[in-house]
Amino acid sequence: MAALDPNQFCCPICLDQLKDPVTTACGHSYCMSCIKSCWDQEDRRGVYRCPQCRQSFTPRPVLRRNTILAELVEKLKETPADHYAGPGDVECDFCTGRKRKAVNSCLVCLASYCETHLQPHFESPAFKKHKLTDASGHLQDKVCSHHDKPLEVFCRTDQQCICDLCMTYEHRGHDTVSAAARREEIQLQLGVRQRKWQQMIQEREKELQELRKVVNSVTISVQEAEEHSERVLTEMIHLIESRRSVVKGLIRDQEKAVLNQVNGLQEQVEGEITELKRRCTEFEGLLQIVDPIHFLQTTSAPLGFPTSPRMHLIVDMRSAVSELKGTLEDVLQEVDDLQVATPRSLKKIINLLEPTLTTRTAFACQLTLDPDTAHRDLRLEKMEVEFCGQPQPYPDSPHRFKWHCQVLCKEGLSGWGYWEVERSMDCEVQLAVSYRGIGRSDWGTDCCFGYNEYSWSLACTPSSYSFRHDKANTNVSGPLTPRIGVYLNHKAGTLSFYSISDTMTLLHRVQTTFTEPLYPGFALPWFWSKLKICNIGNGSNKKK
Repeated sequence: MAALDPNQFCCPICLDQLKDPVTTACGHSYCMSCIKSCWDQEDRRGVYRCPQCRQSFTPRPVLRRNTILAELVEKLKETPADHYAGPGDVECDFCTGRKRKAVNSCLVCLASYCETHLQPHFESPAFKKHKLTDASGHLQDKVCSHHDKPLEVFCRTDQQCICDLCMTYEHRGHDTVSAAARREEIQLQLGVRQRKWQQMIQEREKELQELRKVVNSVTISVQEAEEHSERVLTEMIHLIESRRSVVKGLIRDQEKAVLNQVNGLQEQVEGEITELKRRCTEFEGLLQIVDPIHFLQTTSAPLGFPTSPRMHLIVDMRSAVSELKGTLEDVLQEVDDLQVATPRSLKKIINLLEPTLTTRTAFACQLTLDPDTAHRDLRLEKMEVEFCGQPQPYPDSPHRFKWHCQVLCKEGLSGWGYWEVERSMDCEVQLAVSYRGIGRSDWGTDCCFGYNEYSWSLACTPSSYSFRHDKANTNVSGPLTPRIGVYLNHKAGTLSFYSISDTMTLLHRVQTTFTEPLYPGFALPWFWSKLKICNIGNGSNKKK
């Protein structure tokens, strides 16, 4: 019996499967509700038409359910949907309408059959010698192109599948075996290889478990280190606050004492001025005496000047200032013993808060190269970037550097982060951080890393280092190594560059104020220059 086609049982009005099917006198079938609704909207003159052939009916026909058609629709609903071919399935070559899935293909007929159309191959003697195989959409690939016979033999000499006639003629004397036997041989080889792979998987899973233990251990150690650092730094802050109060008190006390002495000196000087004014008035009266005897008798008293302890007070003030200086030095010495507040101790604290050769993995951040920003002559591959000199098929992007061979990372850093790169030692590369707003389309130096106020860059050549920011260039000395580390502490406003080998040497540090998130970037201005963002946990400097 032929398969039922669902499209044959659809209502022409609603285009869905028939519901309560009825058939008009002209032979067309509809859902009862659809044809009634259609006729309810017909002209009121008593003429009703078939929506398909437009045959007229007068009066309005009495509609009755088509029982046979309703049973066929129900049977169609009971047919499993997975019997029909879908995307990727092999279709039956003999089904009409909606195709069913093929269950077998015949290498003699070169056709595929569903369960229904396959029955003659089992029932008719004419099909007994036909070769059935799993359903395939490429039957020609399983038949010999020279003899049109099934490929049932494998030639080891020529490493190809052949038919019986090929073995007799073209491949006569060759090392041949049945295709089934060759399949068993290959399956055995694959079984051995699969067992090796399973063993490798078990070994890798064991390594993964060990790595997870290491990760847990590192996490616990970092947490303990953070808690310890937080506790120590909190204590330092409290000590600094207490010492600041002491210093302020000492300054205020000395200020009060010095001001008291100055006020006393001021009163004495004011008294001297009053006395001097009185003496000036007396002198004016003496100068007006004409009689010499009277003048000499009046001025017989010594004409001395009033004295004051001014010099003594000044000495006392200097002594007080010296005493204050000594007191402050003593306090600062106490604070210095705590390794806080002095330049030397602040330097020690800064060093504690920056990465070292053994602790840099705790500061590491993950970076991803942004292909939307890469110049078209730069080739990106995972964590590597290379100046290949040939345009790459990148899509158009307004964020791409048009003229300068530069690329930014996707990550914008507003906290702290540390990363390392391996550079080619025979060419120049530049390691930079930049605000997102750096220019992209101008061919001048304003879009170059380090030549504007938006970026900071360390240029690494085969023989030297130099730091650039806002067109200012600073020569940097240090060991020339292929691996360079960069540490950014955005909140503290520090950017540091390190030379990495068996030791970690600071090349240059910037102290400024960052106002926006910073994006790591790289510039490769020379042909065939390249660099790679390192996985610090697996770097060459990892402790063995």
